[in-house]
Order: sequence, then C-alpha cells, then structure tokens
Amino acid sequence: MKKGLYMFLCALVVLALAACGNTEVNTSKNKKESTDNESITVSGVNGKVTLPKAAKKVVVLEYTYAEDMLALGMQPVGVADIEGFNKWVNINEKLDNTVVDVGTRNEPNLEQIASLQPDLIIGISFRHEGILADLEKIAPTLLFNPYPAEEQNLSQYDEMFQTLDVIAKATGTEAKAEQLKEDVDAKIEEAASAVSAAELTTKEFSLVQAFTGAEAPEFRVFTKNSMASELLEKTGLANAYEAPQFEAYGYSTLNMEGLTNLEDANFIYVIQEDDPLLQTLETNQVWQGLSFVKNDQLYSLGGDAWLFGGPLSALTVLDRLAGSLSK
Repeated sequence: MKKGLYMFLCALVVLALAACGNTEVNTSKNKKESTDNESITVSGVNGKVTLPKAAKKVVVLEYTYAEDMLALGMQPVGVADIEGFNKWVNINEKLDNTVVDVGTRNEPNLEQIASLQPDLIIGISFRHEGILADLEKIAPTLLFNPYPAEEQNLSQYDEMFQTLDVIAKATGTEAKAEQLKEDVDAKIEEAASAVSAAELTTKEFSLVQAFTGAEAPEFRVFTKNSMASELLEKTGLANAYEAPQFEAYGYSTLNMEGLTNLEDANFIYVIQEDDPLLQTLETNQVWQGLSFVKNDQLYSLGGDAWLFGGPLSALTVLDRLAGSLSK
C-alpha cells in the first residue's frame, strides 16, 4: 500500500515538472512572438519612423544598406541597381535570385517598389529626399546620410555602425549587429598583425580609388574622415593625405601631379579589373617616376573592395589589405 502511494506521488511530481517545462517553453515562445509583433520606433535623417512590427520585407535603394541587410542575415525583397551592387561590392554574403531590381539608385521605379508590398523602404538622403513623400505612400521609409557634416563631429566609421544599429532594430536583428561589431574588431586585430609583420619602410599611406578618365587618369584620394581611411588607421597605418578642406564624401579627386605630394607613402589602391588604367600608366613618365612606384610600395585591394560600404565591406578591405601586404 505504501509502495503504491509512493509510486503515485512520484508520478505526480514528474507530471508537474513536465508541465513547468512546457510553460517555460511556451512563455519563451510567446515572448519572442510578442517582441516580433510589437511596434518599433526608429529614427533616420528624415525623423522618427514607427513600424507596426519588425520589418521582414525591405526594399533598399542604396548599396551600403543592401549590404547591411545581408550582414544582418536578411535578403531584401528589392534592391536598386543589382548589377552595379554585384560589380562594386565584394562581400561574402550575396543577393539571391529572388531579389527584384527596382531601377537605378537615382531613379528607382516606384511602381516596381509598390508591387513588392514592402514593410520598409531604406534610402539615402542625398538621392531620395526629393521622392520621400512618394516612397512614404508605399511604405514607412528611413533615409540615412553616411557622410556627416564637419560640425556633426561624427566619423563616417561611427556613422556606419550607428546606421547598422537602426536597421537592426527595425528588422529585429540586434544580436546579429552586435556580433558584426565583434567580427570587425577581431579582423582589425588580424590586419594590424599583418601590418606589423610586413616591416614597411613607412606606416604612412594614401588610399586611392582610380579610374581611366575621359581625358586623363583620375584619382580619388581618401581623406581622414572617410570610413575606409579610419578603418586602415585602426590597423596602425597613418593616412598621409592632408586635404586642403573638409571633404563631405571622404575623398578628393586629384590628377597625376597631385600624387607627387604623396609619393613617399604606401599607395593602397582600388582599380576595377576591366579598367586598363594600370597598363596605361606603364608608359606614363610621371607615374613611373613616383617613389612608391620605383620602390614597389603598391598594394592592391582588388577592383571590387567597396570603400563606401558597411561592416562586410570593412571585412573585405581588411582581408585584402593583409593579403596584399603579405605578397
């Protein structure tokens, strides 16, 4: 009799514990569903935007924010100028075939955007302020400005992560954003080790995106306020270029003669693979006479390292830097 009562009581305890476990699982599940369905208020340069819940269907009108979406583990439903994005932005995560091209970055196709029924549209202020009202008729819209004014006292590097945090909050992917910051910090340490191991004759550099111009070569030399320059400086390098004035977009466009003031620095560059500029420069006497050419201080980041990008582009730039220094 006592043994039977004991077994009965044990069974009740097991059932009670199982019920508690199920309650905890259900509570956790309900909490997640509640979080996903709660309204979210975020801010862009166009002010506060309230979403009824975390956005899942997002249209992106600028490369950097398409990259941010991929970095946060999300595929946008639409992106402006997919061909250009794939050409210029080399990152590990790729847009899949379901993503719809919604026109150019400067002139997105509003009808195409509307047909996708997005929860959120993300654009850039200098391109899309003029059509903001039209975009807001389709879906809540966030505009960002990756090029802070001088008086804002905010670097492009810090702005990059601030914007990532806003997009993460809008899409319910905050944990992923935090992990990305840790990934970039770890990659900076790796690149810094590569810089030390390279035993460079100087730590000074110029960072240049170069093109074959209509009449002569053009060199975008990145200023110290640019995202890419600050990224490289975090590895222990020092930007040698002193811009005569504040450059909002983070670079000055120089001609060949302008490079003579930077010839003692390492020349770190991005040139598109289909641009014949390097072949052209082989017969240019001014180029051939520059110290960084004569001393073989040329370090390529490849043609598709995007110097205006987000955290994944930062990882690419750092990987390319380390690889170039080790050659």
